Amino acid sequence: MSKEQDVFVLADRALLRVVNQIKDNQWDLDAASIPSMGSSVHTLRDIVNRHVYDDMWVPETLAGKTIAEVGDKYEGDLLGDDPKATFASTVATAVKAVEALSESDLSKSVHLTYGDFPVREYLKHITMFRGFRAYTIAKFIGVDSTLPDDLVQGLWDEIVPEVENWRSMGVFGPAIEVPNDADPQTKLLGLTGFLQK
Repeated sequence: MSKEQDVFVLADRALLRVVNQIKDNQWDLDAASIPSMGSSVHTLRDIVNRHVYDDMWVPETLAGKTIAEVGDKYEGDLLGDDPKATFASTVATAVKAVEALSESDLSKSVHLTYGDFPVREYLKHITMFRGFRAYTIAKFIGVDSTLPDDLVQGLWDEIVPEVENWRSMGVFGPAIEVPNDADPQTKLLGLTGFLQK
């Protein structure tokens, strides 16, 4: 598999590990402190539901489908009565679709809401979404927010060459200064503005 595929799988599984630690009484917590993904996101359940939505789109997007072709079948509450099982199943399906990509598939174009991009670039975008959300949700629910070392390195390698471009588009906030001897995760979170106390 390519580096982009590997890092996506690491990020989606890291997010799954965090979601599996959500307690029953935390799903309806006000999640305003977590960077939002739209006005419809209010609770922790809303945020996890948004990730289920995003993962359900992965096989469709990789198959070259457009928004018009898929329609609104993934709208609304997707988590059902067993949110963790639903999330795990959706992650497994997305990971399987990404792992099945060939080298030539990575250069094909896919259709996103903000334009057409090569699969390789699409994977970078959605990997960042998952990797940083694993950290922010972990901090929010009070569990260990340490990301796997290979995920941190993979994100660093993908982000550093383009960080200022993405920052100018509003993907990342201002960099946060960290000590020179900070660990790699702290440096990554500082660079992208995601570092939390």
